[in-house]
Amino acid sequence: MVLIVAEELRRAPIIDPWGSVLVEDYVRVMDKFGLEPFTDELLKALPRPNKLMRRKIVFCHRDLWAIVKAIREKQPFYVLTGIMPSAPKIHLGTRMVIENFKYFQDIGASEAYLLVADLEAVATRGLTLQEARRRALEFHIPAYLALGVDPERTRFYFQSENRTVLKLMARFSGRVTMAEMMAIYGDLTPGKVVAALLDAADILHPQLKARMPGVIPVGIDQDPHIRLARDLVKRTKREFGFMPPASIYHKFTPSLDGSLKMSKSVPESCIEIPEEPKSVERKIWKALTGGRGSLAEQRALGGQPEKCVVFELFKQHLVEDDRELDRIYEECRSGARICGECKTYATELMVQLMEEFAAKMDEARSLVRELEFLQE
Repeated sequence: MVLIVAEELRRAPIIDPWGSVLVEDYVRVMDKFGLEPFTDELLKALPRPNKLMRRKIVFCHRDLWAIVKAIREKQPFYVLTGIMPSAPKIHLGTRMVIENFKYFQDIGASEAYLLVADLEAVATRGLTLQEARRRALEFHIPAYLALGVDPERTRFYFQSENRTVLKLMARFSGRVTMAEMMAIYGDLTPGKVVAALLDAADILHPQLKARMPGVIPVGIDQDPHIRLARDLVKRTKREFGFMPPASIYHKFTPSLDGSLKMSKSVPESCIEIPEEPKSVERKIWKALTGGRGSLAEQRALGGQPEKCVVFELFKQHLVEDDRELDRIYEECRSGARICGECKTYATELMVQLMEEFAAKMDEARSLVRELEFLQE
């Protein structure tokens, strides 16, 4: 994986949604690509913001005020996310997308779409349609349900079976040049061009039935797809009259070794879902902390939770109650709490997360058998 440092980022034209480039400087990326900060004013305007929003893990957005306006005026809006069925497990970053998708579903999105990007998996990950479908039905869709997506209020589809999306992708292909695509994505293969146009069609196709704002929760590395979709809104205004999609962006979950992002290519740096308890324990106990050089020094000077990956796990994934998180932070800073206590507690909470996930998967798999998939 290539890390962009601050000096390189000034020259870099792209963020790569297919994972070859990681964004190290969030503020610089916001400035470079015109992203708006997730402010306290916006936080107060949203009903019952989730922990990722309250703690500014969701740190920037595009046009989210349009969704706030729809909520205030009781107007329809939609939320949409996609599944890439290319791996046998999901990672903690995916769980954050699900949490944000569920948030908008819970506060009253008129429609919620969960799509399987099977054609994108064929075009960019080398899967067959059959294998993408099998993985989606046997693991990925049940996993999303086990992590909180409401199947009764969600519309599911496979890209390969949604004729409306495929037709819209074809229309979009004539509205953008390769030079323009490369300005957004950098070097492209034909497969990535197909995938990008598919993503834009996925994002915008709900508006063919009724013009309404939509929100797409993603990690910051997926912003090129949002920019392309918003650009196509402008280019097809006379033909379709789409509204620009809104988006929110969450930070990466840092690698257990302290680098920017967990990576499945470095298994010891990454916690996946599901993962065995012994593996969870081993990895957390090896994780980088903000501890001092000795117990005596930590008691005297206090720890540094701002530098601690274990505290970041509490903050992003494991501790729901803000008061409890504040208590852990203050006890660490004061020296009353040592790293071993945090690692023990983080292990307990992560194992509990895995056990709850496993317990819900059997029921979720039975629900998948009853789902109807759109073939518009």
